[in-house]
Amino acid sequence: MVKKIYFIENSIQFNSLDLNTTKIAGSEKTLINISNELGKNNQFNIKVFNNTPIENKIGNVEWCYLKNFLNHPTPDAIVAMSDANLLSKTNCKKKFIWSHSVQTVEKFFRKNQFFPFLIHKPVVIVEGQYHYKTRSLFTSFYGKKILKLAPDYEFIDTKIDKNFLPNKNAIFITRPDRNLNLLIQAWKEIKRKTKDSNLYINPPFNISEDDKKLSIKIREKSDKKKLIEDLLNSRVMLNPGHKGEVFCLAAEEAKELCLPIVTMGYGSLYERVEHGITGFIAKNFKEFINYSTGILNNKKTYFELRNNLINLRGARTYKDVAMDLIKILDLND
Repeated sequence: MVKKIYFIENSIQFNSLDLNTTKIAGSEKTLINISNELGKNNQFNIKVFNNTPIENKIGNVEWCYLKNFLNHPTPDAIVAMSDANLLSKTNCKKKFIWSHSVQTVEKFFRKNQFFPFLIHKPVVIVEGQYHYKTRSLFTSFYGKKILKLAPDYEFIDTKIDKNFLPNKNAIFITRPDRNLNLLIQAWKEIKRKTKDSNLYINPPFNISEDDKKLSIKIREKSDKKKLIEDLLNSRVMLNPGHKGEVFCLAAEEAKELCLPIVTMGYGSLYERVEHGITGFIAKNFKEFINYSTGILNNKKTYFELRNNLINLRGARTYKDVAMDLIKILDLND
């Protein structure tokens, strides 16, 4: 019997045609990828309800207007993205909340999640160990399950030249409010030790004249193809991490393109890096500077990390994510 799995969310206007654009962020990419992957399985009928600009079946997934939810049959399982209030639209027995951020008790009440949780009793889906630990018992009354993400297939399928040595470019492609200022402070010393290096960061950010002297440059954000190109032309990703980062898909994408990462392990970044294998987890500011300088200046260090990453390529794909989600949804009965 075909099982109906519905995803429901209420943010921006998007559907799976936006996957390779800069219009969407990590949570939207995740929804597109997981629905597309589940749609490949003829045991499931997959529908996404959101503010899609047009109702349409794209591939094997139906993208539907959120306002028309009640016109559709009751699903066997429903996954609400972040907001438990969305679960009021159905009497489905298997209800889940997929969380994409740290949910403190204060935020839990401020976002009006308490009563919907009591009423609908959803299991919370989180994205890693750090996310699991920060989601308290009070904000996950009815259980929580870890679902680790994966990079898009475009990152996995990109060919890697094992012998290519990029210029001394470092890159930071996370939001500027997630410790970019801390990175810039470290970069002042890193730049002093690697005079021919550059640091590329995401817009929006106002670069000062002093920043320009440090070779800090704003990268052009256009599409996924450009992102892949920029990552391939970098020698290291520098990302201290941030307490609000529950998975850091950007780091997972960088790893898949065999780019070593240096982090201080804040938030979930310690989960994205295997110390000494795929990059380095610095214990302090000085170590962060030294590890970063070491990769930029030492070809041997760079290629050792790069070769390790090459051997780990394709270790997890959205096929694995989909299989794990099916287990969490427990649709066997």
